[in-house]
Amino acid sequence: MTSKPYNRTDWRSVWRLVKPYWSSEDKWKARGLLLTVVVLALGMVYLNVLFNQWNRDFYNALDNKDFAVFKAQLWRFSYLAFIYIAVAIYKIYLTQALEIRWRAWMTRRYMDDWLANQAYYRIEQTRTADNPDQRIAEDLKFLTNGSLTLSLGLLSSVVTLVSFIGILWSVSGPLSFALGSQQWTIPGYMVWFAIAYAGIGSVLVAWVGKPLVQQNFNQQRYEADFRFGLIRIRENAEAVALYRGEHEEQSQLSERFGRIRENWWAIMRTTKRLNVASTFYAQFAIIFPFLVGAPRYFAGTIKLGGLMQISSAFGQVQDALSWFIDAFSSLAEWKASVNRLSGFHAAVDAARTQSSGITVVRNNVGAILLDQLTLHLPSGLPLTQPLSTEIHVGQRILVTGPSGCGKSTLFRAIAGIWPYGSGGIEIPKEAKLLFLPQKSYLPIGSLRAAVTYPAAENAYKDLAIKHYFELCKLPHLADKLDESDNWSQRLSPGEQQRLAFVRVLLTQPEILFLDEASSALDADTEDALYQLILEELPDAAIVSIAHREVMAKYHQIRWQFVQDNAESHKIEAAQHTPRYIIERSRLTRVSSKAAADVI
Repeated sequence: MTSKPYNRTDWRSVWRLVKPYWSSEDKWKARGLLLTVVVLALGMVYLNVLFNQWNRDFYNALDNKDFAVFKAQLWRFSYLAFIYIAVAIYKIYLTQALEIRWRAWMTRRYMDDWLANQAYYRIEQTRTADNPDQRIAEDLKFLTNGSLTLSLGLLSSVVTLVSFIGILWSVSGPLSFALGSQQWTIPGYMVWFAIAYAGIGSVLVAWVGKPLVQQNFNQQRYEADFRFGLIRIRENAEAVALYRGEHEEQSQLSERFGRIRENWWAIMRTTKRLNVASTFYAQFAIIFPFLVGAPRYFAGTIKLGGLMQISSAFGQVQDALSWFIDAFSSLAEWKASVNRLSGFHAAVDAARTQSSGITVVRNNVGAILLDQLTLHLPSGLPLTQPLSTEIHVGQRILVTGPSGCGKSTLFRAIAGIWPYGSGGIEIPKEAKLLFLPQKSYLPIGSLRAAVTYPAAENAYKDLAIKHYFELCKLPHLADKLDESDNWSQRLSPGEQQRLAFVRVLLTQPEILFLDEASSALDADTEDALYQLILEELPDAAIVSIAHREVMAKYHQIRWQFVQDNAESHKIEAAQHTPRYIIERSRLTRVSSKAAADVI
């Protein structure tokens, strides 16, 4: 997979990712859950205010050796703690409920967009986004979890700051000192100390931890690339084994894991520096309020309870002001996921809305019409000269030519998934088309689901499936319809191609396109299957791509891709890629070398 560089996004991009869910059909449930979670978060802040007052009363009782007040404060703490525990539990529970609802909605939407209009196919062609599986599976999880956790944490910090800054201002009192001949007084001096302390710490942490955003972005990409390499070996285990490609695969996997290791060491070094700054900041914050509050305590201005209340209030204000410091690592990871999702979202939108130069429409003519159809490469370079021709019901057409000339691309254009080119294609309005590639796709699951794909698992009766298993020389699979497996790994290439022919016979298409669909079969089996198709689908149009000349006997017309040697294209062909034209000739039962007609 081709990796894309690190992309920066602004907050408008973040809002474009976050907004849709909150205005969706699920918005009222989502907003209700969010409101409940916010109320619980604010309730926890209010309980912390009550705990701050409790600190003053409890330690004053200790200082005064007042056992009755001491005992009452213990009971007060017990019920406050019980309420706090219940609120904290349900805040987490409902936040998780909101997170999974949000993630489920986002996942459905992104999967729908990714699969719509063959966007997934176009993205793979253009390599505009790497590892879409990881972006849908993991980055959406980071987006929803991080957005809720960080935003609720920020809200709690802001409300905590507003709630405790007044308390800290009133209990800390003024600080008077002489500087030279001038007497200075700082009202609510602990508030200013807390702001300065948190401000210095935030600037330091931001400076030290800045590289983490890009490092986390790279780490997610490298991890996905490594997993993709492992999956590729699983999917192609037999081919790798036959080639004895273990050494090369080991080398490639080691290289990919090497990037993970090197980037992880960079993350470790940055995290170490960040932890030095944040840990020192957090530890010193424990004794800092005592240092600045001790003079008033020892001067008798405040009692022990007042000093403990100052310490508690300072801790709450300092924690609120330190939200950025505490959340920096999570913020970096969240921002990296947002950057990746923004790039993926843009790539999917571009693929879905990409205008096609080839117009594909349905008609009432009863034939496929190609009108001045020109095929291009994704880079924009033309691959063929304009082609105008027809495919009528009952025709048997053999498409031949050198590899890379555009034979399969012609099929893709007729299927409507190849946007690169110009011209028009008209397809019969009610016609059922079926395309068989050389390597058929078999979903993981029951054999019945693999045979009936893309129709529902129960679309055809078992009796029909087993009948065509017998005709396609797959009788040994008849009793395995309910077995679940990775059939693309379990079945041989020949068995997979025979299974694809079973699909054809079940589907009964009016127009069938075979792209080297029998290349893995022996001559006798290939002959039997083609004869079966001709018998079972006598009125269907069949268009086959094949390299073996023996295939000519099943067809009436040959479309031969040949290089265009016109003078006007020689220089362009030499510099870029050759253009091809299609020559048409009539075929007899045995292939003839009749003079070609240029279409």
